[in-house]
Amino acid sequence: MLQVQDLVKVYPGPVAALRGVSLRIDEGMFGLLGPNGAGKTTLMKILAGVLEATSGEVALDGTDILAHPDFVWERLGYLPQEFGFYPHLTGRDMLAHILRLKGIEAPGGMKALCGRLLEEVNLADEAGRKVKDYSGGMRQRLGIAQALAGDPRLIIVDEPTAGLDPEERNRFYRLLASLAEDRIVVLSTHIVEDVSVLCRRFAIIHRGRLVEETTPEEARTGVAGTVFDGRVAPERIARLEVEMGGHVIRSVISEGRHHVRLHVPDGRPPEGFEPAEPTLEDAYLVTIRRASGRMPAGTA
Repeated sequence: MLQVQDLVKVYPGPVAALRGVSLRIDEGMFGLLGPNGAGKTTLMKILAGVLEATSGEVALDGTDILAHPDFVWERLGYLPQEFGFYPHLTGRDMLAHILRLKGIEAPGGMKALCGRLLEEVNLADEAGRKVKDYSGGMRQRLGIAQALAGDPRLIIVDEPTAGLDPEERNRFYRLLASLAEDRIVVLSTHIVEDVSVLCRRFAIIHRGRLVEETTPEEARTGVAGTVFDGRVAPERIARLEVEMGGHVIRSVISEGRHHVRLHVPDGRPPEGFEPAEPTLEDAYLVTIRRASGRMPAGTA
């Protein structure tokens, strides 16, 4: 179990990146969802023991990892948001280089260990190709291969699907899901689909604060009966934002037509809007708008 209590991080300025975050994360996949700049990466770096907290507590299986970061380093697999590779190396050589830097032991030989890890992330047939020729998804799978070395208790992945095409994203989803069967996996992302597909529980962070911890089903249920969809002329969208007092969730183009999603707590939308099945993205955007003050407090 990973426990985070009243975690604060203040950068010089001062800039408060985290403002008293508390979480309890059990085995399985846990999502940390929020917009860019919300504080997710700062939290991931503190959990990984590579950034000091200003105050608060973090414990992995009962051990204080702020006081003893070496404890988490020995049990950690970490794929940061930006992972650097040497493009001229092959995938196999790049992986071996990283594992040596990490001090990973390979009793059966480094080549055999790399082979097993590359097989696990479905890169065995591409091991001899240079990294510069890898797709974005292949590079992310190579990053996961190094994170898996040493059979870590805790795996942290920060924005792992950003920039991946749909096919690579689905392949990566299957890989991540398999990792969470018997360990703690923390997934940090601003992509709602990542959480919807992978996570049984997740938290929403905004401006350094934890604003909600829930499940995808609970989040959708929380806005059930209040979400409406309507086709709107482009010139009416801005006016509707004003008329609805911040209750416009989002405007999208579907099949070449402009649609607006509304959050209407009293269930009485403007003419032309029909009830819509709420999505996790609807629930997330309502929560973020409320937390940022763009939607009246107390609405459901």
